[in-house]
Amino acid sequence: MEKHSCCNHQLPHDYIPQHHKDASEEHDHFMISPDKLSLDKACDLVRNNAAGAISTFEGTTRDTFDGKQVVKLEYEAYESLAKKEWLKIVQEARSKYYILETVMHHRTGEVGVGQTSVIIAVSSAHRADAINAVHFLIDSLKVRLPIWKKELLDDGTGTWKENGPIDMSIHKSH
Repeated sequence: MEKHSCCNHQLPHDYIPQHHKDASEEHDHFMISPDKLSLDKACDLVRNNAAGAISTFEGTTRDTFDGKQVVKLEYEAYESLAKKEWLKIVQEARSKYYILETVMHHRTGEVGVGQTSVIIAVSSAHRADAINAVHFLIDSLKVRLPIWKKELLDDGTGTWKENGPIDMSIHKSH
């Protein structure tokens, strides 16, 4: 017996948790919508009886950035391309982590302060795979998906925002 790479469980060295190796629309739920997002609905979509963990990320609009008052964000997306790229990203995540189900829901249009703009949810047999996969998925989304954000300030100005550099080398395989 040895410790499993994702946690402190004592498991046989050849143990591999139940998971889905390939990205698919059946297990990887994707949605871009102008409607409000629901963390509860996202979690329901990733529930799986083989899961011992569900990990989530919920991105919200904050009220300030660089000392300026933010009124709202506006998002635009190239949905069909984003969906294709998302499935590629999920496939990469599945090669790194033992994942059962995933969700990526993203808003378009106006997203007010305090509202949710993106939800990532992942289920897996063990917590570390779920947590690490969520981290990898949100970082990959920021770097690769054709989704654009405009920040609107209380002085009436607005700026299209670029994501800063993200070090993807921190995401290790199992």
